Amino acid sequence: MTIFSGWGARGRALFSDNKGPWGSPPGSGGGQEPPPDNGPSGPWSETPKRRAAGSRPAASSLDDFLRKSRGRLGGGPGGGGINFGGRPDRSMLMWAVIGIAALWFLFTTMHRIAPEERGVVTRFGRYSHTLSPGIGLTLPSPIDRVQKVNVEEIRPIDLGSAAEETLMLTGDQNIIDIAYQIRWNIRDPEQYLFELATPEDTIRQVAESSMRMIVGQVTLQDAIGNKRGEIEARVAEEMQQTLDSYQSGVVIQGVAIKQADPPAAVNDAFKDVTAAQQDAQSYINDANAYAMQLRQKAQGEATAFDKVYEQYRLAPGVTKRRMYYETMERVLGGVDKTIVETPGVTPYLPLNELKRSAPRTGEGQ
Repeated sequence: MTIFSGWGARGRALFSDNKGPWGSPPGSGGGQEPPPDNGPSGPWSETPKRRAAGSRPAASSLDDFLRKSRGRLGGGPGGGGINFGGRPDRSMLMWAVIGIAALWFLFTTMHRIAPEERGVVTRFGRYSHTLSPGIGLTLPSPIDRVQKVNVEEIRPIDLGSAAEETLMLTGDQNIIDIAYQIRWNIRDPEQYLFELATPEDTIRQVAESSMRMIVGQVTLQDAIGNKRGEIEARVAEEMQQTLDSYQSGVVIQGVAIKQADPPAAVNDAFKDVTAAQQDAQSYINDANAYAMQLRQKAQGEATAFDKVYEQYRLAPGVTKRRMYYETMERVLGGVDKTIVETPGVTPYLPLNELKRSAPRTGEGQ
């Protein structure tokens, strides 16, 4: 009972004039005047005068304190949520800030770099280092920032098209309409990001300049004929040398000429000339093939004659007779007469006449 009396006295002291959020203002009559402070007060060390107070006022003060406490904690009518010491939701706000800071620290210090990527790290805007594939660690943002660059992707650039003419001057003072494609990828992410302001525009301009220079060194027939591969290789080499001098961090994978025609006004005439040249080249190729065939046949016959001559030197008589028989067989093989050189036998038999007369004999029978 003494404990409850002490809590009641402390409640009256807290909720009296200007001493608590639940105290009554002066003159309202809502509470009793607290006793004079004659010494240290507390829930376990009440003064004799406070202990002398009846149990009824102490119980009422305790009930009032618990009811209002439940209201401030949200358990009673009109409760507005948890409130610790009169500071609304400060703990929840603090934990929310801590959680956001932890997530921010986690996502800005750990970086996943794919196998085809490189992570370029800048510290306060200045290049620091490059992250290799895998999980990389950096200082949190905004101290360190990471930019991922794909170094294996092949990127095409198309120059010229069928819709518009891209005219260039050849070495023999002719004009050609050309369309081509450049394929490139990134070799050095640091140079690619910081050495060129507009890398793709730079590559486009270098490609056009290199193509004009190489086309100006060849003839029109070479440009539209079978030397396109050589022109493509020379353009790619010239582009790579120029971009390396710029420290661009770019590798030219290839150049492909998709169209190389004379201007539209004379294109039909040039196509006729090209077709005639192709026909002439075809005839030349056929003649060369036939000449090679005859040459090989002559060489084979010469080799066979050399072998016969070697045999003739060893046995001239036998070789002569064999050659005679072979020649007669080759000459008389298609003749429809038979010569029999046997004594007492007619040497000539008209076999054709016998063959022609044989069917008539059969018909008469």
